[in-house]
Amino acid sequence: MNKKNAPLIRMENIHKWFGKVHAVDGISLTVDKGEIVGLVGNNGAGKSTLIKALVGVQPKNKGTYYWKGKEVEIKSIKDSRALGIEAVYQDQALVDSLGVVKNIYYGREPIKRFGPFKTIDFDKMKSEVAPLFDELGLDVASLDQEVRFCSGGERQGVAIVRAMLFRAKMVILDEPTTALSVPAIKRVLNFMKALKQEGISIILISHNIDHVYQVADRIAVISHGHKILDENTSENTKEEIEGVLHETAGAVYEEI
Repeated sequence: MNKKNAPLIRMENIHKWFGKVHAVDGISLTVDKGEIVGLVGNNGAGKSTLIKALVGVQPKNKGTYYWKGKEVEIKSIKDSRALGIEAVYQDQALVDSLGVVKNIYYGREPIKRFGPFKTIDFDKMKSEVAPLFDELGLDVASLDQEVRFCSGGERQGVAIVRAMLFRAKMVILDEPTTALSVPAIKRVLNFMKALKQEGISIILISHNIDHVYQVADRIAVISHGHKILDENTSENTKEEIEGVLHETAGAVYEEI
């Protein structure tokens, strides 16, 4: 394949085992530049496991990744971020004992210098983060507030703001609208559309088919660790996708 026309990411025959549990069984998936792909499936289908393998949280056991047509290794979050992949996980991956702004910048804090001395630039962090909370309509008592004292919706907002701040070539959103208010959900969906306009790719994992259809160009259905459908959203109605999910309900991981 001509690298010029290659997808931004191509996952080829990806496998992930947890002992005897075959959580991801030979899934292949591509995402083009500026494309939004909805990844859907019932609980335990393997969606989040596939994504955590892609970003290096739980590295794959077998398979190949191609970034812009070139084979790459992704064995850690550092590897995926170096490529330009930013992820917001369903469990949000936040540190409860750290404040809101510290969670957002964790591991990527800006530094300011005073002669031979250097320190974290908290003023810069807060000035960059505050407008994004306003944009999402999220209100937290303080940007210094420990995340443990945030509500579920606020925690989700912290994770989404982190993705907004570090706009990468690809953003992965795992159930980003969970626990958000209706106005905040609308803003998140609009945020995804804005990223697409900037040429940024998105993988959206969601149980809400209506939200997926509002933004996604293509939809992939995962069941029992396998990809069973991968088509443009225009090729299937929401009701048809819901029917597929109903037929595969109750699927469990394969024992090998």
